[in-house]
Amino acid sequence: MPTVSAHIATTLAAHVTDMFGVMGNGNAYLLDALAGTTVAYTAVRHEAGAVAAADAYYRTNGHLAVATSTYGPGFTNTITPLAEAVKARTPLLLITGSAPTTGLRPWDVDQAALCRAVGAHVITVTQDSPVASTRAALEHALANRTAVVLEIPYDLGGLEAQDAVDHATAPLATPSPRPPRAQALDDAAAVLRTARRPLLLAGRGAFLSGAGDAMRTLAARLGAVTASSALGRGQFDVRYDLGVAGGFGQEKAMDLAGTADVVLVIGAGLNQFTMRFGALIGEHAKVIQLDVTDAPTSSRVNAFVSGDARLSVEGLIARLDSTASTGWRESITGFSDGTLSVREPGEPAASDGLLDPRSLTARLNEIIPADRVMVNDGGHFLGWVNQYFDVSAPDRFAMVGTPFQSIGLGLPSLVGAAVSRPESFSVLCMGDGGGLMALADLESAVRATRRGAIIVYNDAAYGAEIHLYGLAGFDKRPMLISGVDFAGLARSVGADAVTVSTLDDLDVFERWVASGDDGVMLLDCRISQSLRAPYQEEVIEQNSALFEPAAV
Repeated sequence: MPTVSAHIATTLAAHVTDMFGVMGNGNAYLLDALAGTTVAYTAVRHEAGAVAAADAYYRTNGHLAVATSTYGPGFTNTITPLAEAVKARTPLLLITGSAPTTGLRPWDVDQAALCRAVGAHVITVTQDSPVASTRAALEHALANRTAVVLEIPYDLGGLEAQDAVDHATAPLATPSPRPPRAQALDDAAAVLRTARRPLLLAGRGAFLSGAGDAMRTLAARLGAVTASSALGRGQFDVRYDLGVAGGFGQEKAMDLAGTADVVLVIGAGLNQFTMRFGALIGEHAKVIQLDVTDAPTSSRVNAFVSGDARLSVEGLIARLDSTASTGWRESITGFSDGTLSVREPGEPAASDGLLDPRSLTARLNEIIPADRVMVNDGGHFLGWVNQYFDVSAPDRFAMVGTPFQSIGLGLPSLVGAAVSRPESFSVLCMGDGGGLMALADLESAVRATRRGAIIVYNDAAYGAEIHLYGLAGFDKRPMLISGVDFAGLARSVGADAVTVSTLDDLDVFERWVASGDDGVMLLDCRISQSLRAPYQEEVIEQNSALFEPAAV
């Protein structure tokens, strides 16, 4: 008769296509049962990597993925990426072993308590509920856009299931888009009618709701300038778009954004980085926010519409049917002459002879094919990535670690992105510090990626700390990383690699890309510590107390 694990595997096969994990005796029965299904299993080398890969898989194709680990230390290894998934609002299912139904053993921990600590929902399988429990876990993850942990007690995985498998393949219950209130739309439309210099600012939430066509229609009707959060790029008409907003934006473009008199924010959380710590929007501008949250996410919001972004934008279009365009965006010469999109080109080398990350990243953006899916780990270098790399759509770029302010999830995230879009050129940008944290899954990334590149911004340091605490006079020794040969490490697991000390060294990479060959090339880019990303300047200003002499 089918086992508990077999019923879980059958249910998964009806609703997901991919799983990432590390095998142990807490999930051995499940992985054995999975082998007889259509679910593709990708092994990683560290349990944190399993969750990070599943998270990136969702972020880059919108399909729920599953991670799996064993109990105890296997489970505790997943906590950081689990917290990241919760804070990123990623629907994700982690299936893990757990203590037997008879109680905790000496090596067990209270896994449910750890889940609650990071905000993950927990469902424990019973012998008579493997199908129902698996379906409930999937539905909760999708409905609440969060991480769910499905625990299989150690003594149940191989037992005969006591429920029926009949409902395993039935469609999952998913919530319908929540319509906005008519009065809230009326109030927002009234504010928009007063606009002379309207700005539309879109986030990833707008993309998830499918609001793109409606937003472009509304922007044209209003004559609005547009911009996006770092995770919302690629949704607007590029002719009138300021690009990414906040500390990653171009200075002239952000200055123009500050002159808007009405700002309509669609599916963006208005965090401190997007808002430039409050400096993005003019002091007297009126702000309207459309979001699925129950309340505004910023004190700057004057009118709030709670509901699905697409339905909300469509409701505004209907109310503004007779409103004439302000003509603002057509009057701005900076779009036609290109001055609003000019990026500081950088120098061939910094003053210390090492690579200038600006010119490096600009050149990489030219070499890497346009059909790309990108992930980047956390770290100081992400300022250059966001300023100089082009992003075609929100599901082609995953900024891993930012929601939880972590580093070290980049390599396994490349696994998830590469599996989710095998037809595209896969790119990972990471720092040397984060890369070393995730080194266990360098092999996984090389094995899982059909064609792509790993770009290491190697400044021989924890860059963010150097540019904040080092500047404040703290002892730099804990911030430094002695020279690491990432190219050598990459070759040891089957990748091509090149150490990039000058821009001319990129010629090897350019020829390799042009060849169309499959495989992975790692670029160990030796960048200077002397250049500070603009967003970091804003962080330094907000932490100005670090630079003040201590009171006597």
